[in-house]
Amino acid sequence: MSQLQGIITRLKSLQETAASGEPAQRFFEVNGERKCQVTYHPKTETYELEVYNEKEKPKKYQFDNIDMITIEIFDLIQ
Repeated sequence: MSQLQGIITRLKSLQETAASGEPAQRFFEVNGERKCQVTYHPKTETYELEVYNEKEKPKKYQFDNIDMITIEIFDLIQ
């Protein structure tokens, strides 16, 4: 549960950072390996999740719900 809370805290800090109107970004890593990048777009109030997989192009997904993106990030870093 504490790992989920940590992800939510980071996503909320993205919202606060993006309050100036510019998108804010954060990477999530496991043992120094980037698993994904999250960009918060304040104009649309959406999150963009870019997932990194070996030997594949990054895939992007849009979320408008902080709980849904939290679950996706949690699954990626497990």
